[in-house]
Amino acid sequence: MNKQYFNTICILFKKELMSYFNSPIAYIFIAVFLIAGNWLFFNTFYLAGQASLRSYFALLPWLFLFLAPAITMRSWAEEKKSGTIEFLLTLPISDWQAVLAKFFSALAFVGLSLALTLSLPLTVARLGNMDWGPVIGGYVGSLFLAGAYLSLGLFISGLTKNQIIAFVLGLVACFAFFVVGADFVLMGAPQALAPLMKFLGLGSHFYNVARGVIDTKDIVYYLSFIFFFLWLNARVIEGREWK
Repeated sequence: MNKQYFNTICILFKKELMSYFNSPIAYIFIAVFLIAGNWLFFNTFYLAGQASLRSYFALLPWLFLFLAPAITMRSWAEEKKSGTIEFLLTLPISDWQAVLAKFFSALAFVGLSLALTLSLPLTVARLGNMDWGPVIGGYVGSLFLAGAYLSLGLFISGLTKNQIIAFVLGLVACFAFFVVGADFVLMGAPQALAPLMKFLGLGSHFYNVARGVIDTKDIVYYLSFIFFFLWLNARVIEGREWK
């Protein structure tokens, strides 16, 4: 890989990121994300009587569960439906460059949305003595979880030309990977499978990081999960009929 390889990804990244803001979807996403998150958090914050954002970070996986597939459903499905994917992939770029540009632009968009929530910890910190460890862990975990959702959503978007199908399948897949390691699922699972299910669950790793305990195994898990589905996405694009 040379400098030109990464320069090409940067150019595609900027193009993909700006495409979000050239349509109402970006503004609708940010508005829904901020309004829903703030309302649900402050609805119980004063009742709890604690200067903590734990309840907010407990909500984020469920917000991302709907919003991440909404971001990725157009990524490949719309390009395949409109035919622009043929033009994109006949350019002198590799499949990996196209996939990485779409992934990092989606992740940057989610990161920007998360950055707009920084007023929350600052407000809560003024109201009491807040522990910043779980807050930092919560934001780190949220980015990794969003990355996992987005990589899965991009893979599914590459399988269909229909945005609605891409959204529904992305929602179902993200939900399945999130809850597979949850306690209420593990209670009914065979004991032999329980450790594997807990390891595979996106939720169990997220809550570990969100507590402020940033363990290497959780980071490696997320990076492996993201790489695996981006690799599958590249293989799907590589196998296009017109190549």
